[in-house]
This record gives sequence, structure tokens and C-alpha cells, in this order.
Amino acid sequence: MATYMERKNLANTDIDDARRTSIVDGVHRVLNGIEQACERSGRDVGNVQLLAATKTRDVGEIMAAIDAGVRMIGENRPQEVTAKAEGLLRLCAERGFALGAAQADGEDGEEGEPAGGSREHIPFHLIGQLQSNKIGKVLPVTDVIESVDSVELAEKIARRAVARGIEVGVLLEVNESGEASKSGCNPANAVMTAQRIASMGGLRLQGLMTVGAHVDDERVVAAGFAHLRRTREAILASGAPGTELCTELSMGMTSDMAIAIAEGSTIVRVGTAIFGERAYK
Repeated sequence: MATYMERKNLANTDIDDARRTSIVDGVHRVLNGIEQACERSGRDVGNVQLLAATKTRDVGEIMAAIDAGVRMIGENRPQEVTAKAEGLLRLCAERGFALGAAQADGEDGEEGEPAGGSREHIPFHLIGQLQSNKIGKVLPVTDVIESVDSVELAEKIARRAVARGIEVGVLLEVNESGEASKSGCNPANAVMTAQRIASMGGLRLQGLMTVGAHVDDERVVAAGFAHLRRTREAILASGAPGTELCTELSMGMTSDMAIAIAEGSTIVRVGTAIFGERAYK
């Protein structure tokens, strides 16, 4: 018989007690780690948000993390967004939460439930690569797309957003490590690219995102994060229309979260430390 972690029914809502306890413990460890990193770097813990990276995790696992205190989730794959959306929206509404774009603007929940605007909002981010033919699948649910790495992709999202009469939050992904395996715009072009994206109707440029360098030298990792912070400062200082909201720095994952927080991260994207190693990719 397949173990719990080998099931691939992403819409599954069942979870056994041992698995739930493991996730709850993981969330608490990560939140404590964020607090300790903030103390060491002299930062206010309220300025760093935990995003649970939920790639390959089913609805039951994600809800266990939300029950444990997670207040932001991020999916890598558009197909996982659509597979999990119905269950997540329903279970979040039952708990008094408004998840993502589907309920953030005050849409009614289930019968007898308050409108989305009267419930605590849980942002739903897309943090993985987005192909243009998948844009329509994620806009109804996700309220922030962190993986916008080009003007061309931003323009396609903007057109869809304008057609739907909505405004979509986006982060500009920057490849600070220079690794060919990673997505993101060239750091040298980031300020200009951000300014162009910020000027587009239907989009709200909320900040920058990067994936830390995959190296053992923490100084190299920190340098990439520090450069992203300086890039954000340059964008804000430019005064270009729409750039005043470019305040978020989504950087840091399980292995380099503390380094990112020391360099100014406002969103850390953590999966393994909460859910454990993935049983499949």
C-alpha cells in the first residue's frame, strides 16, 4: 500500500494525526527560526512573512499548515493551483479565511458564510515559472505572481488582467546568482525592467524575488541577497510611476532563510522545513 507521502491526489483533504503533528511542528520551528533570525539582525519579526511553498503537497497538508499559523501560501505549478483551489477555498472559508484573489475582493463565500472582505485574507502566490498559456488558469485564484522575469511575460499578464477588470500583484524575479538553471532577469536590467512593468495597467509591482546561489559559501549567498535589496532601493528612489509599491523582497528558503532575513527579506519561501522532503518532484 502506498504511504501517505506517495499519494498524488492533490485534492485529497484527509490527513492522519502523525502527519498533521509533523507539519504543525515544522511550522512552529520555522516561525521560531524567523524570530531568532530577526533578533540576531535587529529586525522586527512583524516585517518578515512566512510563505509556505506547497509544491506536491495536497489540500489536507496545506490546511494543516494554515491551522498551525501559516498565513501565505505559494504554488510552483499552475496545474497544482487548479487541482487544489476548490478544496482550499472551501476549507479556508469554513475556518473564516479568504484565500487568494478569489475571495480577497469581497466575493461571497458559501451560503451562510461572510463575504471575503470581512474575513482574514490569506495571500495565494504563484512562485514557479509561468507559461503564457497558463496565465488564465492562475488569475482567478492567485493574487500575486512572483515569477515575472520579463517585460514580455508582464505584458501578457497585464492584458489578461485588464480584460478581466482586475489588478494583479507581481514581483520581478531577478537571477542574482547568474546560474543558468535559474530563471530571472539580468540584475543589470532589473531597474529598467521594473519601471516598465510598474507602468502597465492591470499590474501592481509589489517587489522583487530571487533564488539564492546554490553554493556553500554563505558570503556569496548573502551578496546576492544584498544586491537585490539595493536594486529595490534604486527602484524606489527612481520615483518612476507605479514603483512606490515595490517594497517586498521575496528571498530565502529552507537552507538560506536566516541569511536572507539578515539582508532584508520580507518574504521567506519555505517548504521542506515545514512539510519534509518531497516524495516526488
